[in-house]
Amino acid sequence: MPHPNARIPDFWPAGKPWTFERPDTPLDVNLDTTVAKWGDRIGVTYNGADYTYSQIADRVSALAGYLQHIGLSKGDRVLLYTQNCPQYIIAFYAILRAGGAVVPVNPMNKKAEIDYLVEDTGAKIAVCALELADNILPALERGELKTLIGTRMTDMGLPDFDLVPEKQVPAMSEAEAEALGMTGFQSAIDQGHSPAPRNTTADDLAVIPYSSGTTGNPKGCVHTHRTVMASLVAGVIWNPTTETTVHLGALPFFHVTGMMNGMHAPILTGGRNVILPRWSSKLAAGLIERFKIARWRSIATMAIDLVNDPKFDSYDLSSLEMIGGGGAAMPEAIAKKLKNMTGLDYVEGYGLSETMAATHVNPIDAPKRQCLGQPIYEVDSRVLEIGGDTELPHGEVGEIVMHAPQNFLGYWQRPEATADAFVEIDDVPFFRSGDIGYRDADGYFFMVDRVKRMVNAAGFKVWPAEIEMLMLHHPDIAECCVVAAKDERRGECVKAIVIPRPEARDTITEQGVIDWCKTQMSAYKCPSIVEFVDDLPRSGAGKVLWKNLT
Repeated sequence: MPHPNARIPDFWPAGKPWTFERPDTPLDVNLDTTVAKWGDRIGVTYNGADYTYSQIADRVSALAGYLQHIGLSKGDRVLLYTQNCPQYIIAFYAILRAGGAVVPVNPMNKKAEIDYLVEDTGAKIAVCALELADNILPALERGELKTLIGTRMTDMGLPDFDLVPEKQVPAMSEAEAEALGMTGFQSAIDQGHSPAPRNTTADDLAVIPYSSGTTGNPKGCVHTHRTVMASLVAGVIWNPTTETTVHLGALPFFHVTGMMNGMHAPILTGGRNVILPRWSSKLAAGLIERFKIARWRSIATMAIDLVNDPKFDSYDLSSLEMIGGGGAAMPEAIAKKLKNMTGLDYVEGYGLSETMAATHVNPIDAPKRQCLGQPIYEVDSRVLEIGGDTELPHGEVGEIVMHAPQNFLGYWQRPEATADAFVEIDDVPFFRSGDIGYRDADGYFFMVDRVKRMVNAAGFKVWPAEIEMLMLHHPDIAECCVVAAKDERRGECVKAIVIPRPEARDTITEQGVIDWCKTQMSAYKCPSIVEFVDDLPRSGAGKVLWKNLT
């Protein structure tokens, strides 16, 4: 239940409950409940192959038993490093059922980023796609990981299905992986271990998504089963779905929006999840038509790609009942084109890794465009003066804060950063979002800017300090400053202003730096623009004045 001093929003309809019931159980119990009701229903469709909820649950149980067999203890962190596939769902729920905590890893992460996560979490076990194994295998070889379970993305799909990504990344087989010291995913399941009776509670550690910070290194957001369940159930009540709903799992499951809406929501409600392993407007449209998909959660970039597809007017999207998402504001022109094609408004929402996805969502029947939405159940959201704790009147711009049951407990092993992330008002802890916005008289929130220094590249949050730290490993770079630059498709892209080392001034090139960055970091973090300068603007204290470079 909400804090007794939390405030019900003044826009909330009279007679409509603001609080909501949710199970006081671990998240993975949802799968057991759905199997008991609809075990024979198709729960997952992937590259043409169908799996019932019972088939998924049997694999979850066997993998959970194997994880306990190799020593996984309650609260142990396990890295999960694959693209969207049935194995992701199986591994996620198996880790929870075994008593562990999932650390979802962006499949675009490279070796240095993986090394950091292994060290920061203390994880001894990881599950990876074999297509990505080169980035994580060194941690196993060094002994930092004790067990690396590998799975090939194509192994649970049909080889002759026609709606699959055109460029399949070649990968070794599980047998080849085992020769390198890994454990095959299917081999682990085939051992037939059964997990011990569940000993986790709603207040135990469940998921640690990483959210980059202004200090340079990503920070783990600590969530329990209770905080995840609060976000999940509130979202399903706000935008209801049922056991007959067909979902398109297009957003990456490692991201909290894709995780909650594309993976957990179908399992909670018993719906069918048609998984798209890698984004393609053509494949998405084909899957929507073939499987009569009703719900598609996306980001603005996906919608832009779809409406700009040369064949957009020929696609049959008539089965869609709701489209929406977050990450970045939906351009007006794109929203209109989607509305003309589907008859549906694009429903925008707002949330963060710290809040396990949405705290604000537009009502389906009354959305506003380029709007974060209204606070959902039990979310007390306010606008404060920047850097202070005084609430501002409606219409005035300040920092958006929220008290919500889905708020994280804090940053993993970072008590000072945790303390800085919260402000107390009337004895109620509010999370400081770092986003500048305002609330209108109808209770809708709008984004204006960001307190934190951040680049928003197609919904992916990129923190300049992290990129700067990585770029300083380049042998020819003496100093750099990373800022946001305009990008017609992604909204923003990364721009690096670089001071070369004296001996490299005549040889360093923009493309050379970009190519080097692609080997060191996720693609969305890599600079699209590199500018060389002799010096950077600085304050009297010697700090780089990054705002002067934007």
